[in-house]
Amino acid sequence: MSPELKGFLLLTVVKMLVVFTITLVGVALLTLMERKVSAWMQNRRGPNRVGYAGLLQPAADGLKNIIKEETLPDEANKILFMLAPIFSFVPALMLAAVIPFAAPLPIAFDFSLPVLGRFVQDGLVPMVVADLPVGFLFVLAISSLGVYGIALAGWSSNSKYSLLGGLRASAQMVSYEVPLGLSVIPVILLAGNVSFAAIITEQQAGLWYVLPLFFAFFLFFVSGFAETNRLPFDMPEAESELIAGYHTEYSAMKFSMFFIAEYANIVTVAAMTAALFFGGWDIPFSQWDQTPGLAQTVATGLFMFLKTMSFVFVVMWVRWTLPRFRYDQLMSLGWKFMLPLGLGYVMLIGTAVWVVEDMLEVGSSTVRGLFLFGLNLVLAYLIFFIVDRGHVVRGSTARPEVVH
Repeated sequence: MSPELKGFLLLTVVKMLVVFTITLVGVALLTLMERKVSAWMQNRRGPNRVGYAGLLQPAADGLKNIIKEETLPDEANKILFMLAPIFSFVPALMLAAVIPFAAPLPIAFDFSLPVLGRFVQDGLVPMVVADLPVGFLFVLAISSLGVYGIALAGWSSNSKYSLLGGLRASAQMVSYEVPLGLSVIPVILLAGNVSFAAIITEQQAGLWYVLPLFFAFFLFFVSGFAETNRLPFDMPEAESELIAGYHTEYSAMKFSMFFIAEYANIVTVAAMTAALFFGGWDIPFSQWDQTPGLAQTVATGLFMFLKTMSFVFVVMWVRWTLPRFRYDQLMSLGWKFMLPLGLGYVMLIGTAVWVVEDMLEVGSSTVRGLFLFGLNLVLAYLIFFIVDRGHVVRGSTARPEVVH
């Protein structure tokens, strides 16, 4: 085994331990964050008994789930019933391995280890467990597999409520996976690459893609809500209709695995939103972070964390603000609004990029971004204030009384 390969394996194992440990511990803390956010929004205290300010509440919940009785329905398909939480849990954790969380770290060291032997590694180490060239295409592929666990949980439980929840999850995934895929095509058109690192580098050179590709961001974020089964898209659970949906018959750690998978998917959607549309680990209004260094890696990692947690907060904010859609509203939004908007937007952006780069021969990515930003402003006014006619943007505002 060459010294370079030994160094690569060592660093990969270290990054895996760090990323997966932070993911599992962070998901537990996100449950506390959600309860605190909901309490803040509802003007109450939230968890405050276990530990200082309730900080040990996730540990208490985890201990409760470990010692809680495991249930197994008599008429359930026992093998699939046990495997379903794993099918949801594993893909959710795999996604954390391909999203970069900081700028590359420059290293130059020479030391020996008893097991791996002596190796020398010089250069930049990407701050991602697996720096895949297919980038976010891997995320889209693996995230779609999580619905298999939900569908199997609903079917194997031999419960009508669970079966309806699994069927709803499958229909919802099919409905919103298409707009989600369409939303990333404009990103590919501008970046010319599907690698997260290349997309972040392109945004460093110009504008963050949320400005020139605002509608792609809108489609991606709304579809991300639907993919994570969060309110107002929690049709597979819908406690007012299906008790708890696909996990009605689950308890203890099997139920916790569904819970962990849901929060891990929330973090993934938030991190992808930050990477694809908000510059990833890029520090705004500064060129300092583009110079390799330990301080730059730490600072960019902090900015990536802040961006990701900002979107996680938005997800929780929406959950405790909006009511659940009706199922026909959910399907109508996906097929009658999101899908046509995604198709039209891809054609519009493709035409605009061709006009700017080939006809007008604009070489600057910043100028191209400003042109597309203006186009998005016009499109936003036309869709939300002319075509929409108050159903989405102004649908909840007070209407003037009609005097007869």
